[in-house]
Amino acid sequence: MLTEFDRQIRRAGGEVLIEDDWVGVVATDLDEHTADAAIAEHVARFAGLGRPWEWKHYSYDRPADLPDRLRRAGFTAEPTETLLVAVIDELPTEVVLPPGAEIVPVTDSATAEMFVRVHDEVFGGDYAAVGRKLLADTENQLGFVVVADGGPVSAARIEFNHGTEFAGLWGGGTLASWRGRGLFKALVAHRAKLAKAKGFRYLQVDASDDSSPILQRLGFAQLATTTPFVHP
Repeated sequence: MLTEFDRQIRRAGGEVLIEDDWVGVVATDLDEHTADAAIAEHVARFAGLGRPWEWKHYSYDRPADLPDRLRRAGFTAEPTETLLVAVIDELPTEVVLPPGAEIVPVTDSATAEMFVRVHDEVFGGDYAAVGRKLLADTENQLGFVVVADGGPVSAARIEFNHGTEFAGLWGGGTLASWRGRGLFKALVAHRAKLAKAKGFRYLQVDASDDSSPILQRLGFAQLATTTPFVHP
């Protein structure tokens, strides 16, 4: 599965990915002789960007000391995540929610605001741009909110990598007062069912230390780890 992920997802779009709200180096083919020059080239390229950008490092990247080289070039490592992949047919897709809770799709400004509110509280930061993108690009991604007690209590999204076998799960945040009630697993099952209906074979997640054990119990396999190195 790692070979297919690397071919279909990581390297399909080239070495650098530039989006409205994110810029980064996502795939490289370096060695101890070429790494420093490549790092310097990218630092110079993005010097006038005016905002931080990311070098997305994977544990199987070469050279082995690439993280140390990135740090010497001024990058700061953010928390490492676990690259998990599952075969959708091997995942549970029954959606089980507590009484009174329901999963609502993000379809308008009100539901987008609920999605953003959950993410801002759970993960910190400002997710308004993600909310806007969910409304503007429904062909490639969809957001969902769990609503209970009259308000949003959990939220997550799915990205459809059309032309590949992979869909990606992102987010998956639940308010502290609602954790431990199965909302995270329900959102995974809901999105897995949706991805299967659209013909995808695999689900991919960059999982935090909190979500990784849950996902592995559901049937996801660890393929690698990934660390964002951010340049100011």
